[in-house]
Amino acid sequence: MTPTLYTTVEAASLPFRLEPGDGVVSLGSCFADELASRLLDGGFSVEANPFGTLYNPASVASALERLVEGRPLAAADLVEHGGLWHSWHHHGSFSRPTADECLEACNSRLAQARAALASARLLVLTFGTAWVFETVADGTTTSYSGVVANCHKLPPSVFTRRRMQVAEVVGLWQPLLLRLAAFNPALEVVFTVSPIRHMADGAHGNQLSKATLLLAVDGLLRQAGLKAHYFPAYEIVLDELRDYRFYAADMTHPSQLAADIVCDRFEQATMSPSTRQLVHNNRKQSLRQRHMPLRRG
Repeated sequence: MTPTLYTTVEAASLPFRLEPGDGVVSLGSCFADELASRLLDGGFSVEANPFGTLYNPASVASALERLVEGRPLAAADLVEHGGLWHSWHHHGSFSRPTADECLEACNSRLAQARAALASARLLVLTFGTAWVFETVADGTTTSYSGVVANCHKLPPSVFTRRRMQVAEVVGLWQPLLLRLAAFNPALEVVFTVSPIRHMADGAHGNQLSKATLLLAVDGLLRQAGLKAHYFPAYEIVLDELRDYRFYAADMTHPSQLAADIVCDRFEQATMSPSTRQLVHNNRKQSLRQRHMPLRRG
């Protein structure tokens, strides 16, 4: 009898089928960008991380609330530091030399993403960590008080840091999922937990954070009337691949091979065989076009 040399993680088929051309919105940690890139090459209409990379459930929820409400950012949501203006709700890729430029970059993308969410078939949400940084309005450094999406290299004295609790995450997301269903009744929501290891708090601290996220998502999926699903990206990397050869040189981020395997499994869970073949052909064509020389001869 041939021994089994790895544990297979079952990624059950989700109760909907994606088709090329369907709208997909993806928010959260790095897996959100990885999956979005593949789906875009595969022929889907994709809006990826319109607030930049977001790591914690509170920041992802804040972003979605703004999209549903169509509520633009205001000057009170910004802070100036290091010669740039930054949004407390955005990644540093949205920072600009002036407040007006920063607001324009954030709000133009917000309007685009709101339109995409209104017609999307799928919303993918990837939580990276349960740890959050919060500011307290002091009238000098910032007038904003609450969880931030990015610290933008401001001094540690500006922030307090804590780990969100399971009940807190569930309480935040339960009404938001109901609002999403009212905003776009055709929308399917899929939660994932990022397999990236956040080692600043040590291995045990990382596991406590991931466990908080997993328990919170499980709690949401058990709520009656909520149309949401879970895809085991975290478990595939940690329990099936389970080897440092599937990690990048920093030993915390999955390698490109691992990301490809997880994305392939996601496609198996959400697409028919014929659709997967079409997506595969579209992706090959996209890659071929990107590598096509500008001049010939």
